[in-house]
Amino acid sequence: MTDNQTVQAYTDAWTQSIESISELLAPLPTDAWNRATECPGWSVRDVVSHIIGVESELLGDPRPIHALPRDLRHVTNEFTRYMELPVDKRRCHTPIELTSELEYTIIRRSRALRNARYGPTDPVRWPAGPLSREVPYATLLLLRVFDVWVHEQDLRRALQEPGNLDSPAAVVTRDWLIRSLPKQVAKEAGAPIGSTVEFDVSGALPFRRTVRVGADGSGSLAEEPSADPDVKLSMDWQTFVRLCCGRVHPETALVNVVGDQELGLRVLAHLSSTP
Repeated sequence: MTDNQTVQAYTDAWTQSIESISELLAPLPTDAWNRATECPGWSVRDVVSHIIGVESELLGDPRPIHALPRDLRHVTNEFTRYMELPVDKRRCHTPIELTSELEYTIIRRSRALRNARYGPTDPVRWPAGPLSREVPYATLLLLRVFDVWVHEQDLRRALQEPGNLDSPAAVVTRDWLIRSLPKQVAKEAGAPIGSTVEFDVSGALPFRRTVRVGADGSGSLAEEPSADPDVKLSMDWQTFVRLCCGRVHPETALVNVVGDQELGLRVLAHLSSTP
C-alpha cells in the first residue's frame, strides 16, 4: 500500500473498532458498567472514559481540571496519573452520559479525520503526558487503532462478549506487535547471541515467526522458520495479545514452552510493549 492508503486503512480500522465499542455498550445494564477489566483499577466505565479522554484531547479539547484521590493504588507514576485524570473525572457520570459523550466524540473525531490535511509523515503530537512527543501522522493513527482495539477486547472479555478478533484493527495490532518482537526478545529479555525464539500463534489470526539474535546482540525476524529453535512458544491469539499488553501474568498464561525453559519464561516476562 502507498502511505496514503495506509492512513486510510488505519482510519477505517479505528472507525470499525470504536463504533463496535459504541454498539457493545448500548444495551448494557447499569451494573455491567462496574465490572472489572484486566486494566489495573479500571472498570468497564473507566475504560470507556479513557477512550473518550484520549480522543477528546486529540480533538483539542482542554484537559479537565480535577484533583485525583490519593488512594488509587494503580496510579504509580506520572504517566498513569496523566491517563487517570480524565477517567476519574467521569466516575460520577451515568452510563447514559458516557454513551452519549462517546457517540458525540466518535462523530467529531470521524469528521476531523475526514477533513485532516496531514500527510502520512507530517509530525503531530501524541498526547501521553510525560511520554508525549511528536510522531508521524500515520504513526499516531496506528497507535490509536492499537489502543482502541486493545481496549475493545478488554471490554469484551469483561462483558463476556467476544468478537472482532480478526477485524481490520486486529490485523493492524498483530502486524505492529510482530514488528516489536525482535526488540522484546533481544533487548528486553536479553536473549543470548545466536539464539532463536519461535512464536507459534493459533486462533483467529494465526502466525509463525522466528526471532534470531545476531552477533551484535540485536534481534531480527527470520524470513524462514527455524528448523530447531532454542525455544518455541505456542499460544492462541488472545493469549499473545494479553501478554504483549500486560493483561495476564506470564506464570498463569496458557503457553506451551518447548526447549530452553528459562529463556522461554524470560521472553514471556518481557513481551509487554505497552506502558
